[in-house]
Amino acid sequence: MTSSSDFPVLWPVPTRWADNDHYGHVNNVAYYAYFDTAVNAWLMSATGTDIRDLGAIGIVAETSCVYHRELSFPDLLDVGISIERLGNRSISYALAIFRRGEDGHQLAATGRFVHVYVDATSRTPVPIPDAIRAAAQALVPDPS
Repeated sequence: MTSSSDFPVLWPVPTRWADNDHYGHVNNVAYYAYFDTAVNAWLMSATGTDIRDLGAIGIVAETSCVYHRELSFPDLLDVGISIERLGNRSISYALAIFRRGEDGHQLAATGRFVHVYVDATSRTPVPIPDAIRAAAQALVPDPS
């Protein structure tokens, strides 16, 4: 997946002044914050609920990022969100960061993000909450 059209959701995330490092570009750790912000904001929007109030929470079990292009403040970004795998207790997201430009979306990074759902109190694994499962199911690619 390397085109913005490959993702059913494009979530807007602006760069911030503080994202730039000493070298004048967005520091690598900010890309992970863009992924995290987009996924959680999309979940809240898609479910219509504050996911922090659910009895189960998604904790990050795995992340990865491949950098394709430099970003810099004040770039405007869209984070592409798709589902690689929807399990019983975990969701694997395929993600991409695109810079908005005059010639469309320019791929800046691709990544992966895995949420494992645990009880909010005991931190033991539990099934994905129904509202989150329904929202995620809508982003699972059609196998045909």
